[in-house]
Amino acid sequence: MADLIVFKPKLEIDAEANVVAFILLCRSQLTIFGEDLDFESDAWDVTKALALRARGKGRQRARFMQLSRNDEPMAEPFKSFCKAYFRYMFGLRPSKAIGMRLIALRAIAASAKEMGTSSVADLNASTFNRAAQLVGAKYKEGTAYRIGQQLELLAVFLDGHRMVRSRLGWMNFLLRPIDSERVGEEADERRRRKLPSQSALDALPKIFRDAVEPADVIVACTAAIMCGAPDRIAEVLTLPVDCEVDSFTEDGKTTSYGLRWWPGKGADPMVKWVVPSMSSVMREAISKIRAVTEPAREVARWYEKYPDSIYLRPELEYLRRRESLSLDDVANMIGVGDGRAWCRNAKLPIDATDRVHFEAVERAVLRLLPHDFPVLDPLTGLRYSEALFVVRRNELGQQRATYHCLIEGVSSTRINDGLGSRVGHGLQSIFSKFGFREADGSEIRVNTHRFRHYLNTLAQAGGMSQLDIAKWSGRKDVRQNVVYDHVTPTQMLEKLRSAVGDSSQMFGPLAEIPVNLPVSRDEFGQLRFPTAHTTDIGFCVHDYTMSPCELHRDCLNCQDMVCVKGDLMKTESLQTRLSEARHLLDHAEQARSEGGAGSDRWLDHHRGTVERLTELCAIMNDPTVPDGACVHLGRKSGSFAIETRLSLYTQKAAGEIEDV
Repeated sequence: MADLIVFKPKLEIDAEANVVAFILLCRSQLTIFGEDLDFESDAWDVTKALALRARGKGRQRARFMQLSRNDEPMAEPFKSFCKAYFRYMFGLRPSKAIGMRLIALRAIAASAKEMGTSSVADLNASTFNRAAQLVGAKYKEGTAYRIGQQLELLAVFLDGHRMVRSRLGWMNFLLRPIDSERVGEEADERRRRKLPSQSALDALPKIFRDAVEPADVIVACTAAIMCGAPDRIAEVLTLPVDCEVDSFTEDGKTTSYGLRWWPGKGADPMVKWVVPSMSSVMREAISKIRAVTEPAREVARWYEKYPDSIYLRPELEYLRRRESLSLDDVANMIGVGDGRAWCRNAKLPIDATDRVHFEAVERAVLRLLPHDFPVLDPLTGLRYSEALFVVRRNELGQQRATYHCLIEGVSSTRINDGLGSRVGHGLQSIFSKFGFREADGSEIRVNTHRFRHYLNTLAQAGGMSQLDIAKWSGRKDVRQNVVYDHVTPTQMLEKLRSAVGDSSQMFGPLAEIPVNLPVSRDEFGQLRFPTAHTTDIGFCVHDYTMSPCELHRDCLNCQDMVCVKGDLMKTESLQTRLSEARHLLDHAEQARSEGGAGSDRWLDHHRGTVERLTELCAIMNDPTVPDGACVHLGRKSGSFAIETRLSLYTQKAAGEIEDV
């Protein structure tokens, strides 16, 4: 465990001295990224500290380069400060997304260089403004906003630790992209980018059925698993081989089927139950993956038992007794076509008779084992020999031979490549291999996260409660659900219309409609709900093409407001409104007791609001009302926005008051 030492600036020395002291502390006393970290290096290997899951054998490095050129280091003194700040903040506020923090540091260094600032202590608001401008010009809105947040964090750090001569007080002015609109071409395009296309969903079952090659089987079966539960790809690729869980009745019948999960972002380990309609598909997918990856687990078990001996297939065990090997023997042992080329790449000496020492080959192979062997996932301690997704080296590649004596984990990049993420770069996807394309003839491209968005959207459209969606998805915070909600306006309207006249789905005046209507229930629903838009407490179904809103900002007393049971965020908003309304009612009662002018009207209004909110909150918290039910309350008599106004006009006409 790395030791975290808190830097305490000295008030009696200047900003420049505080910067120097900070760099010295981070260089010599911190152990974050390891005690043996080469602080002077411009590229730090942070793979172990990040502990990213399902990223293959690649190494993660923090590179302290310039913003404009990724091969040219930052200039001093900013480079040393950026290294110190990066190391210190990783201990204080660790983040696996180190790129944003590094880009923010590169941007401030570039801005300082451009403006002729020679010291960290001389940074000012103009330097940060220019850094934000550089970021805004180079990156997309969403990325630029997040980098801007890191710039603001840096400014707060410099102010708080007295490292600048004059206070910055800088705040990020790069705006968060507004992507909450659900209608229009931009919304449709945004939704399309986050969900798998219909062509992809139609093609996957056929590929799942026909796939034979290990690479195709693993990609297709991974997609099938992700269509059965809203998973992160890292969670899927770190499943244990014995991940299946069955729930039985007393007479031995299976009642439910699920998988053991270790969520990737802090939620507790769980059994994620699979809907019955997908359980057979999930079983088959797990079975197929287990079958094609078993040879790799056999290799892993060998190296756990004999860490200093090369794995040989049973038919080649006789080679272990030989002192030297022919180049053909080497090719057969490794699984390559050209033994000479492999030995040259491994820098093994070949004698005049074209033979190689067995021990030299053995040492070369052992050096190629995964750097973290035998542990595949440091978060859970999962071993390669216990993992569902472990393959022989290059087994998923399209150009290299499969190594019989080496293994590797399956990376998320491999799965995304198989789903078409790099089909434009010449890498064949399972869709192109099996002859499937989009309706317009273009290549099908999917990434694994789209399936998570897809299932969350189905759950939202089906009325699943926000708490259940969060638990099903392995989230700690229910508020994160909204990012995955891509329900279209048409789907929202269909839900509202289908609930009309159905007391199990609708609560309120429209729960029951007369049986002798001159139109069908569906037609009545379309007439009653021609359109809808979201509000902070539900859906507004007012048709603005017919008339303007008659109760602006008085949604609670409007018959066009529909709430949905189970939406925790909107229920929380209603509870907050009720608390505020009770507080206002107390003030209104006090005003009337003091004889305040017009206090009677305000008292009546606030009483009505409290009654309305109390009634609505009672329904939203009623366990007998199913989640997903639409709650529609008719207009309450005495609505302040209309009927009180009419009363005032009546009093004016009668001469009781002078003006309204």
